[in-house]
Amino acid sequence: MLEVKAVPALSDNYIWIVASDDSQQVAVVDPGEAAPVAAYLAENGLEVGAYLITHHHGDHVGGLKSLLADHPAPVYGPATEADRIGHIDHRVAGGDRLTLDFIGTTFEVLDVPGHTLGHIAYVTDGVLLAGDALFRAGCGRVFEGTHDQMQTSLARLRALPDATRVYGGHEYTQKNLAFAQAVEPDSKAIQEAIEEVDRLRAAGQPSLPGTLAEERLINPFLRWDDEGVRATASQRAGRELTDPGDIFGVLRDWKDAS
Repeated sequence: MLEVKAVPALSDNYIWIVASDDSQQVAVVDPGEAAPVAAYLAENGLEVGAYLITHHHGDHVGGLKSLLADHPAPVYGPATEADRIGHIDHRVAGGDRLTLDFIGTTFEVLDVPGHTLGHIAYVTDGVLLAGDALFRAGCGRVFEGTHDQMQTSLARLRALPDATRVYGGHEYTQKNLAFAQAVEPDSKAIQEAIEEVDRLRAAGQPSLPGTLAEERLINPFLRWDDEGVRATASQRAGRELTDPGDIFGVLRDWKDAS
């Protein structure tokens, strides 16, 4: 059974540590800052077996160089962004599989462009390392791709099994749920998620992960085919919307402006 632990970093990032009970080596996901990871490794007597990178943004790779100096290990990252990231010695893309023997699992790589053009995600054994493609109740801004591209990427993630746990890169859940409630004010599932997340945050706990089963109920960016969400997006746009990319785009622009 894989364990995934959150290491808070910067203002609202999570660096994920993927471990198994019988190994002192771990995989470090998107180390945007070195010091919190180094402290976690030291406190728990752990070594790095691999680094997994989802995309090139500095808050996801800023600590990589420093960590490699003291904790050298193979670095896996998006093939089309490797030159922008540096230090990647295993360039991977959608459809690739990488086996990490030290934690006894094989990750499948998924192409999920939109937030950045080369963004990838890693999935294994009910664990989705989503980077900034998918958050609990939200998704990343579309910085480099198109709305159609991002919606297609999210459709790829939405198709994963219900029990898949989503480990996104930021603690944005309360703000995401506030927007989700603006889109669907009568949703019982969203209200229940708000109450749960408020309890977690009040206790100083991460709101992540959520499950894909929950995301299909509370995340407006995965609900382009819900009639109520479509109607709300159409009203916002001032015209009838039927195309999933158009519906997603109106919601994303609305969230960006909120």
